Amino acid sequence: MTGIFGGRFDPPHLGHLALARAAIEQLGVDDLHVTVVVDAAHKRSEAAASDRLAMAELTFGALGATVEPEEHRYTVDALDARGDEDPIFLLGADELRDFPTWKQPERVLELARLGVAARPGYALEAGSPRIQVFELEPQAISSSQIRERVRRGETVDGLVAPAVAAYIAEHRLYGAG
Repeated sequence: MTGIFGGRFDPPHLGHLALARAAIEQLGVDDLHVTVVVDAAHKRSEAAASDRLAMAELTFGALGATVEPEEHRYTVDALDARGDEDPIFLLGADELRDFPTWKQPERVLELARLGVAARPGYALEAGSPRIQVFELEPQAISSSQIRERVRRGETVDGLVAPAVAAYIAEHRLYGAG
């Protein structure tokens, strides 16, 4: 089963990694594609796409994932261009809440099933046979929190993979150094 996990990954963190691992284990994803959106339609990225791509490779490489840039700004356009046969697009429960506001959400569901990570005990109604829910232990991590910690000169140990922390410092991302 092909799984697609797309995002800005500015930077990718251990919560992202936990979601990918849970999808592999619980949904049977055996061909994971992590797509790093070069120019997201909804938010500006702080790090360059090349840096975000490198950090995603450092984060998801151990899972055997294919990490690739995504030039399309909208999920529907990216899925349409990929042409995968019945892939599963991975996202968190918080993103599902905003799904009706996405560009052509009905078409997204025609092109892919949604794999939605829900926290244990968090009631989530799939509402469609094209939406599969899987459990994810809560992760109190966000990319914005990591960027703020780096700006303040605080450690990001335990929030990102050690290689990503080193990459951020070495490349002086998010005000590091």
